[in-house]
Amino acid sequence: MKNSKIYPWVVVGLLWVVALLNYMDRQMLSTMQSAMQVDIAELGKAENFGRLMGIFLLIYGFLSPFAGAIADRINRKWLLVGSLFVWSAVTYGMGYATTFNQLYWLRAFMGISEALYMPAALALISDYHSNKTRSLAIGIHMTGLYTGQALGGFGAVIASNFSWQSTFHVFGIIGIVYSLILVVFLHEKADRPGKQMVPESVNQPKQRKESVWKSFGLLFSTFSFWILLFYFLAPSLPGWATKNWLPTLFTENLGIPMNQAGPIATISISFASLIGILIGGPLSDRWVMKNIRGRMYTSAIGMGLMIPSLLLLGFGHTYAGLISAALLFGIGYGMADTNNMPILCQIIPAKYRGTAYGMMNMVGVFGGYFITLLLGSSTDQGNLGSDFSKLGLVVLVAVVLMIVFLKPKKEYTYTSDEQANIQTEKK
Repeated sequence: MKNSKIYPWVVVGLLWVVALLNYMDRQMLSTMQSAMQVDIAELGKAENFGRLMGIFLLIYGFLSPFAGAIADRINRKWLLVGSLFVWSAVTYGMGYATTFNQLYWLRAFMGISEALYMPAALALISDYHSNKTRSLAIGIHMTGLYTGQALGGFGAVIASNFSWQSTFHVFGIIGIVYSLILVVFLHEKADRPGKQMVPESVNQPKQRKESVWKSFGLLFSTFSFWILLFYFLAPSLPGWATKNWLPTLFTENLGIPMNQAGPIATISISFASLIGILIGGPLSDRWVMKNIRGRMYTSAIGMGLMIPSLLLLGFGHTYAGLISAALLFGIGYGMADTNNMPILCQIIPAKYRGTAYGMMNMVGVFGGYFITLLLGSSTDQGNLGSDFSKLGLVVLVAVVLMIVFLKPKKEYTYTSDEQANIQTEKK
């Protein structure tokens, strides 16, 4: 199967399920605050709940660059399998927590294991797909994240019918079992770009691998990469805000309980993000074949849609207003999100993609950590909506910087005949 023409899409399908579990396991905690605070009193305070959500982001963000560097250097299949197994085991263990400190450290450990996933998964998908299908393939994978986010919104519903402990146990077991399925069906790409693409003479001495620090140095010496970092940070702020605090915002602005607000908020965003991917992925793949900046323009359109939606989310107090704003935000976010890695592929060489995405992930997650804590304090002070709306300004600045300063390059794609010739020369 791994040598068939459809296997690149099999990889997307296999990792789609992992992406779903990735976000579902982290997201369902945000909707179970009211159920869990009955047993763990500290969770009754929004600031403490923000700390619980924030420690995940802090650990996840700090380790992301190193996770990306690891993904550039070792077999990504086993990295992905191990990551899923560990965070699923942690999810299962959270069902046995009886104190805030136990939840806090389990959440931190989940940040370690989940940090290893995204750089390796996106680099693997990017290697299996050329320019013609890369945005669509990554976009389809991203729908797994959004689906997991939506299903995570039902955490409060499941907890109210059974218990929050059982919710963690069930989804932890599902992830552990699926990691064993990946062992059988997921495979590393044999001719990884950046490692096998450059012909070597039989008499040429074997080159030493670059150090991690040299990889970081090359990235930070690239001006376009700094623009990419800020461009990735800008939508991450409202992105994490909606993941962690949109159910609370819906509860406050609509006056409904969390077991209703959670599904409404998460499903609205996730469904719309799926639409955004179905628009932004194919549009980007076609546009870039005619205009090298096509991916950037597609992403910029999506970011532009996020700006008015944030204003509507912040100040809306009706079902129609808030749900419309969430749908608009999701469409824009999906269009931008599906093009982050493809745009990076136009700026950074293939052998640094994992490291580069790890750095971008770190910046985005640290921004998420900051905004999660900030909005926790805003909730306690009654300013959650107004602070939501202010995030639109950051998104606007990022769009302007990208359009003005980012200079993408055409990525050379090897044909199957060229790859075969390279392998022959190496032998």
